[in-house]
Amino acid sequence: MDRETLAARNIALSEAFRKPPLKHLVRRRLLSVVARIRFMPMRQSRRVLLIRPDHVGDMLLTLPAIRALKAARPDLELHALVGPWAAPVLENVKELNRVLTLPFPGFGRSEEEHTHSPYVQAIRTSRMLRKIGYDSAVILRPDHWWGAMLAHLAGIRRRIGFDLPDVAPFLNERIPFQNAHAVVNGLQLVESWTGPVRAETLGLNFSFSRLDDDDASELLHRHGLPPDARIVCIHPGSGTWTKQWTDERWARVGDLLCEQLDATIVLTGREHELTMTRHIAELMTAHAVVAAGDTSLGALAALFARALVVLGPDSGPIHLASAVNTPTVALFGPARVYEFGTWGPPDRHAILTSDIACLGCGVLDWGSDLPEYHPCVTDITVGSVLEAARRVTAISPE
Repeated sequence: MDRETLAARNIALSEAFRKPPLKHLVRRRLLSVVARIRFMPMRQSRRVLLIRPDHVGDMLLTLPAIRALKAARPDLELHALVGPWAAPVLENVKELNRVLTLPFPGFGRSEEEHTHSPYVQAIRTSRMLRKIGYDSAVILRPDHWWGAMLAHLAGIRRRIGFDLPDVAPFLNERIPFQNAHAVVNGLQLVESWTGPVRAETLGLNFSFSRLDDDDASELLHRHGLPPDARIVCIHPGSGTWTKQWTDERWARVGDLLCEQLDATIVLTGREHELTMTRHIAELMTAHAVVAAGDTSLGALAALFARALVVLGPDSGPIHLASAVNTPTVALFGPARVYEFGTWGPPDRHAILTSDIACLGCGVLDWGSDLPEYHPCVTDITVGSVLEAARRVTAISPE
């Protein structure tokens, strides 16, 4: 199959994936009925609830909105309702008065969810929120109908979110959704408090603790490296195979950067990515440190902060690297770069993509479809990754 035909096939399939199935259309009708039910409003307060069910990367992209809101309205009491999988991002965010965790239905990456459980969970959680008392809720994920429904059930007076079909019925302040970066979208949702904010002036600015920094030093020490060692971090894993490059190419990039930057390669990842990182290390000629599963989020940030550059596919950790102001090289495929690309000046944060026409289809799970039908990441060459790494580290090729 030639590339033009392949791209046309993938575009057609992605459009079919986005078409709501019958059960979602039925759900939409039922939710519109629930949205018309009036619940006793909470008493007025200065508490604002920020609802975000997503994982690490999306939570990091929300930080500028949180900080802008607190800077504009220090009198507000800001609470965040997030998944336990993303709560570590907020541990050192001083602008938040409280962080509540909830295993949001549909986001825990578990198959053990019954059909009725999201609704039972919403009712139970709404009772908890009523006891705390909120004046406003901001639904930070654009399509998060469950979070919008939760705010409605809890009787929260102001419910702010994007004007999308499943979400809008539960809102009383609807913001037009634009095809903009997630950082910009987050700022739009709090603009009624902050006024217009120049997004490009804001960084993600993730803070880690001294203990996190000590943990990073200890990790390097265990591998025979001093705290100030010259390191390059490669984080090869991602949440889905459609975003991943090949082990062989990462090994080649690791060997060449080890030589050209006079640095030790550190391969990072989650515990379940240990096999992948070990395989990459075995393929390399140069010695590499395998640190997968060996760091907390804070220690990983502290490690990235010491690196000359961090390389990897679209993932939470690549956003974490940009959030500690370390140069990055990110390989993007199915995700929309204009919405989810690494945030920061392009001379420090390179984003590499294929030129295939179906790029950015938005489909992250192609199920059993053959990987060769989705070359949007594997199209990226070793040479382009090396050139980008040299550029963001301001190193000229020999």
